[in-house]
Amino acid sequence: MNLSSPLDELDPWIDDPDGFLSEAEALELGIEPPEFDVAELDASGESHTAAMHELEGINARARVLVADEYAGIANVLKDAAACPDPWVGPDPTLDPAWLDPQGRSAAAVRAERRNIAVRAAALELSVRLGMSENAVRTRAAHADTLRERCPKIWEAFRSGRIVAQNAATAAAQAATLPARAKDAWAKFDEQLAGSAQTLAPGKFRVRARVVRELVHPEHIDERHKRANDERNVWFQREADGMASYTVFTTADQVIALERYADALARHLRAQEGEERTLAQLRADIVVDLTARGMSHAAESGTWRARASVAITVPVLTLLGQDDEPATLDGYGPIDTETARRLAGDATSWVRILTHPVTGTVLDVDRTTYRVPNALRRWLGVRDQVCTGPGCMRSARDCDIDHLLDWQYGGKTADTNTGPLCEPHHVIKTKSKWVLYRDEITGARSWVSPTSLTVPVEPPPF
Repeated sequence: MNLSSPLDELDPWIDDPDGFLSEAEALELGIEPPEFDVAELDASGESHTAAMHELEGINARARVLVADEYAGIANVLKDAAACPDPWVGPDPTLDPAWLDPQGRSAAAVRAERRNIAVRAAALELSVRLGMSENAVRTRAAHADTLRERCPKIWEAFRSGRIVAQNAATAAAQAATLPARAKDAWAKFDEQLAGSAQTLAPGKFRVRARVVRELVHPEHIDERHKRANDERNVWFQREADGMASYTVFTTADQVIALERYADALARHLRAQEGEERTLAQLRADIVVDLTARGMSHAAESGTWRARASVAITVPVLTLLGQDDEPATLDGYGPIDTETARRLAGDATSWVRILTHPVTGTVLDVDRTTYRVPNALRRWLGVRDQVCTGPGCMRSARDCDIDHLLDWQYGGKTADTNTGPLCEPHHVIKTKSKWVLYRDEITGARSWVSPTSLTVPVEPPPF
């Protein structure tokens, strides 16, 4: 089957990606800018030229440093997998008398130790480098993928000739090629090594996706079946009381929804008295369709459960005597009108009233469909999110963890408990990371296997 002929017609630039850049536009990266006399430059009006040359040099050095960071992160996580002991303690399977209480084999226990050691190392790197654990793991994965599957792109990235965005794009696309398709890896690397250095990130993303399609040894029908199993949705907080909801599903369904919303929006926009823009109408239509589906499901009896979500409202705001913002659980500050509406009308919301001066919890509504226990409610108000370093998972989706284990005399009280998401709970339980509380000040801190101390962050909202 010939996959290249239709692409040649659709994307004539594939065979000549460098055609997008003229020789004058091509940058010689890594060359130090020449020294200039400032007075002469000012007099000649060429100061901007010198500044641009200097920035090119800075950019080239920055690219090298970013690539070094990718390599360094990958090396740390690789070392953690190779030698888990510093992160999780001695290997118990080496004891001749060892028996796993869960009946697992030595190989399974060692695999878990490697996994937890990598997670513990990634957590520490995230704190030290000021990035999320996901970003740490992603950079390590990209470095490993480029090293193994795209050595030409990796070499150009390490020498500063490729921007980080293009390196990440190449790694993400190469990672989706079959594990044993080494010929496909080589073709992918060969066809993209040049354009990764010359194309802007947006154009390179298109080219990388097309090249990946060309070299992939498996038919798209089989890949689509697997990809369809990964359909999902994502929630993203935005500013000013707004949020985004992204749907990942089959292209035909998304296009059908987009075209339906657009057509209906244009119809409504043409009606007399309609003042909303097309963009506003499209958003309102999609939300309305979802709301109608929920209403129909409730009426037909196919959907009864209601999610319990907390809204914290200063009491004077609720009474209309103040405008201090309320807080929506899992999101943050919301506008006053929305807060009053939710607190007054919706029976599926947990309403928590606070003192206008001290912020002390005055009352917790107990009339919702799903009512957590009082301690969990209080911890959700106090901590709001997982107490793991940098974690933003909502407290309502976390386990309630005992700082001092119950079996060792730890009390089930707010001074000894806090929300921990499943990944951070596992790290605390099975790695050498320790979470402790100062008995005098009440301050909680994490201590890493390398003795890095990380205070538990205050509530974000």
